[in-house]
Amino acid sequence: MVSTDLVVNSTKERVSIAVLEDAKLVELHESTLQQKFSVGDIYLAKIKKIMPGLNAAFINVGYEKDAFLHYLDLGPQFSSLSRFLNHALDKRSKYIPVHKFNRLPDINKNGKITEVLKTGQNILVQIAKEPISTKGPRLTSEVSIAGRNLVLIPFSDKISVSSKIASQEERDRLKNLMTSIRPKNFGIIVRTVAEGKKVALLDTELRSLIKKWEKSVENLTVQKVPTLVFEEISRISAVVRDHLNVQFENIYTDDPAVYHEIKEYIGEIAPEKEKIVKLYEGREPIFDKLGIIKQIKKSFGKTVSFKHGAYLIIEHTEALHVIDVNSGNRSKSAGDQETTALEVNLAAVEEIARQLRLRDMGGIIVVDFIDMQKNDHKQKVYEKMKEVMAKDKTKHNILPLSKFGLMQITRQRVRPEMHIDTSENCPTCRGSGKVQPPILFPELVKAEISTIIEQHNLKKLNIHLHPFVAHYLKRGLNSTEKKWRRELSCKIRIVPDDSNHFLEYAAFNANGEELHRKSQ
Repeated sequence: MVSTDLVVNSTKERVSIAVLEDAKLVELHESTLQQKFSVGDIYLAKIKKIMPGLNAAFINVGYEKDAFLHYLDLGPQFSSLSRFLNHALDKRSKYIPVHKFNRLPDINKNGKITEVLKTGQNILVQIAKEPISTKGPRLTSEVSIAGRNLVLIPFSDKISVSSKIASQEERDRLKNLMTSIRPKNFGIIVRTVAEGKKVALLDTELRSLIKKWEKSVENLTVQKVPTLVFEEISRISAVVRDHLNVQFENIYTDDPAVYHEIKEYIGEIAPEKEKIVKLYEGREPIFDKLGIIKQIKKSFGKTVSFKHGAYLIIEHTEALHVIDVNSGNRSKSAGDQETTALEVNLAAVEEIARQLRLRDMGGIIVVDFIDMQKNDHKQKVYEKMKEVMAKDKTKHNILPLSKFGLMQITRQRVRPEMHIDTSENCPTCRGSGKVQPPILFPELVKAEISTIIEQHNLKKLNIHLHPFVAHYLKRGLNSTEKKWRRELSCKIRIVPDDSNHFLEYAAFNANGEELHRKSQ
């Protein structure tokens, strides 16, 4: 059984959330405190431009680029929602709750955008995809409010039960149960985690979601358009909501405020699990303590090693992602080539599934596996990929390997891909690729320590240098070290130090206090 831990690292600038399965990093979420337009947020917005050729409209939601709304994303009940919005915005009209509202017929699913929208019209929209690359947010008007077990859809009359619930008897039970407690004009999606839940718990959650909807309706009376009328729960609580399951072992956080937020949220949705929330108070940063930083450094480069010298090369383009599987040292090991290829490909499948979740890669992914001749081996790789990807909550589709050994995967993209630059600037050249001529280094050091001696009126000075440079300056009867002592009238001692870079030095006084450190 896989144990899952959630680790939240909070700073003044950003919140980082790591999901670990058996201590292995499988997901990483990062958001800045200034980040806006999260999936699930509902806005009162204004139509900026109708595009009949695209059968879509561009919407002003307050983002620098207009958001995109396609006709198919209006939702069947758009006419009812639009009429309700007009009533809510009209101060002369009396507010009518949703369950008493007379719904209009569903819009034509093959209709035209110009038949239902016009420029300058106010509209209620929800963020379906966050801004990605040069594109603004993607919107839907089929608004919904998600809970732990249920998703509420105003102005709908449909009840859907997650297809991941295998038992038809349980699916029927949940559908009948929701039919009996569902208020008029509210549709419901029953999530997978609702399996086996009692009616009292589901009824309480349903009423809570309806209250959230009614509270958001109150925000429609504001004068400013565009404006946020319903904010999805924080990214932290959303990750907790979507990952909290029977295998969840611990939730660690280093921020007392976040600790109380998570504990309060879990107290509402799963009181029996409150004890799994733990406040970390150690001196070492929490991501360092749990080995997450090291895993990030290993996992986000262009080349990712995974087993016995085998590795992946991951390339990104605007159109798609390409993953190349390489056997590395395995090609030199004993055994026939076909068996080696199968073993490496099966091991690669698990790392690829992890990388897709970890980097939140979306769109089209093409995987170039090591060539295999046997069709049953290709089928094994395909079946293995479907098995390990089953844990991925993001919608995806996997195609069998082609005759060229390529596998195509599509994965829904709702927010920008996670990208972390694991390279570091060279401390000597500072990333420029250029350094001072090494032959000039001793003269530069001498000039600078001369100033240090004069400023501090020193009689003794220790200079820490890279061992190669230190030995060069100390060699011979008339060494550079001795010349500096005479010329600068100071007892200078050159100390070899492995921690120094090749063209770096540090100056210390007789008490061991560092006075200056510099890389040339």
